Amino acid sequence: MHFVKTHPARLYAIAVAALALVAHYVPELPSALVLALVAAILGTGEAVQRAEDAKTATASEVEHPDDQDDAIDERQDDDQAPAE
Repeated sequence: MHFVKTHPARLYAIAVAALALVAHYVPELPSALVLALVAAILGTGEAVQRAEDAKTATASEVEHPDDQDDAIDERQDDDQAPAE
């Protein structure tokens, strides 16, 4: 389950590729079944996009300790700069 949460876009790409291959090489499949699977894949794509967006938002909110130290150093440098 950890792999699914970590790599949803990769699994989605594999599922889409597999569906395309099956639809191409098994022409006797009913078109209604293929269309239903395509609709399900599109819905899954939306869920994958939301998961990736959440991961990106979480990663951008995390402040690294080094970044805080740099910001403090910059403020101290500004305070010590000679007045013009």
